[in-house]
Amino acid sequence: MKKHFILHPLWCCLIWGICLLGKMSHAASLPDSSQPRICINQVGYAVNGPKIAVVINGAPASTPSLQVYLIEVHRQDTVWKGVSLKSMFDGYTGNRCEIIDFTAYRKKGIYRLCLPNGTCSVPIILSEDPYASLAPSVLKAYYFLRCSETLQPAYAGKWARAAGHPDTLVYIHPSAASAHRPTGSIISAPGGWYDAGDYNKYVVNSGITMATLLDAYEDAPAYWDSLQTHIPETGNGIPDILNEVLWNLRWMLAMQDPYDGGVYHKLSSASFDGFEMPAADHSPRFVVQKSTAAALDFAAVMAQAARVFRAFAHRLPGLSDSCLLAAQRAWQWALQHPHIVYDQQKLNQAFHPPITTGAYGDNHLQDEWCWAATELWLSTGEAGYWQKMQALAFLPPSVPTWSDVRTLAYFSLFRFRSQRAGEDAVFLSRLQKQFLQLADSLLQHPFRAFATVMGGRQSDFVWGSNAVAANQGLVMIYAWRLTHNPKYLQAAQSNLDYLLGRNATGYCFITGFGTLSPMHPHHRPSASDGIEAPVPGLLVGGPNPAMQDHCAGYPTHAADAAYVDETCAYACNEIAINWNAPLVYLVNALRAEYLRP
Repeated sequence: MKKHFILHPLWCCLIWGICLLGKMSHAASLPDSSQPRICINQVGYAVNGPKIAVVINGAPASTPSLQVYLIEVHRQDTVWKGVSLKSMFDGYTGNRCEIIDFTAYRKKGIYRLCLPNGTCSVPIILSEDPYASLAPSVLKAYYFLRCSETLQPAYAGKWARAAGHPDTLVYIHPSAASAHRPTGSIISAPGGWYDAGDYNKYVVNSGITMATLLDAYEDAPAYWDSLQTHIPETGNGIPDILNEVLWNLRWMLAMQDPYDGGVYHKLSSASFDGFEMPAADHSPRFVVQKSTAAALDFAAVMAQAARVFRAFAHRLPGLSDSCLLAAQRAWQWALQHPHIVYDQQKLNQAFHPPITTGAYGDNHLQDEWCWAATELWLSTGEAGYWQKMQALAFLPPSVPTWSDVRTLAYFSLFRFRSQRAGEDAVFLSRLQKQFLQLADSLLQHPFRAFATVMGGRQSDFVWGSNAVAANQGLVMIYAWRLTHNPKYLQAAQSNLDYLLGRNATGYCFITGFGTLSPMHPHHRPSASDGIEAPVPGLLVGGPNPAMQDHCAGYPTHAADAAYVDETCAYACNEIAINWNAPLVYLVNALRAEYLRP
């Protein structure tokens, strides 16, 4: 993510969440490691799915395996007992962790895991559909992030708010000026989502976000056709995931210069505004410099959207054709301007006013070229795109991020692999081999202390580490679909368990869910609306030992526990559209699998 400058951090009580003994500890250091703590998925386990818990145990390493008991909450009956599978050392915190596997117990209900000394977990829910509430909520989070929209009580409940930033009067910044649109010209670009904790909108970060949501739909249209999130558009004949995509898609279309096909990098105030509700901010808004990265991300999204919305031509006449034309025009602009990199420091040396909001600068564009070419080829079949796409064979996949989107091309190609033969099949076979090598490399060094893929490398704990966990989950879902090897599906579930509480912090990292979840995310509406509970369904950034925000209160520099629930802690507690998207995919993909007959 990008660095934020906070005008006035809000004080709040530091809640240092442990995996809980049924009570919370308020402290600015790691919890007492001499007492065991039980970490679980706080939202729930599927009756027929894997069920793993972790006991962070301060006892000496020579202690025999822990005895554990699963107790029915209401009757206090012991329904299952077992011992920890193995003892693992958390190299980040120095704690010893005991892995508890109670997968064999398959009766729905509410339980606690307890130790012989009386320590018990918070309630554990076993259900045939444990994500029934979570699944639509993480998607509905985008409704709460809408720009230019009044959030009505009927849909937003107590988080209703006035519309902010109509963006019908947006100035052409000098860096974006052209003969047809000189400096100070006014354009209209309403809609879209607020990108993160701030009130700005960025094409590059919208790229991976939109692609992930469109991927979710293309991979399971029947599932999404029936999932409703109770938004104003619900019931209009278009699935709610696509209704939400449309809110951002129409804004993105307005970010293309109609005269040359180039795409503005972002729509932004000159600097980050203070902590106030959207309607209170009246800062001038600008579109800033066209960039090759923005054009290619835009081209990829529009080409994929053209495919998806072709099936809704009766509801959205002309939209599919408009998206494809916009994609082709952006591609042609990129061919003519292949190396226009967004460099905000240089921009500010040449133009006024200076722009200090998120940069999303990217100096390496081969992945964007491959992704855009892939989506355009899949949507048109034109040979010119195929030639550009061939570079994927020499561009091994990686866990997706906003600045590295190569694997989004892999995802789309795998989706249509059964329709390809001959030369296409050979190429796809090579990509599949490379992709499975990525998946297996993630499994080769898991975070054994918590039995997750996430944390297997210290580099996992970066700004937006929770998005790393969610995107690793996507890699595992696709690997499972390619091979039907259950190890990949179990690995995907392990990372969702991590996000829902089976981690060193003890937090369920999604606002409004779990026993202990963030109350003070770095999110301007949540901090300014006077409502104690934050907007629900948002994934916060997660542990980040770099602590770029210099916010007081971090309990430790240990990589997997460097998290604090403070508004000022934007390096670990911000929210962002590109973090929620893989969460939407992961939660709903696993839910669909557990609901499969």
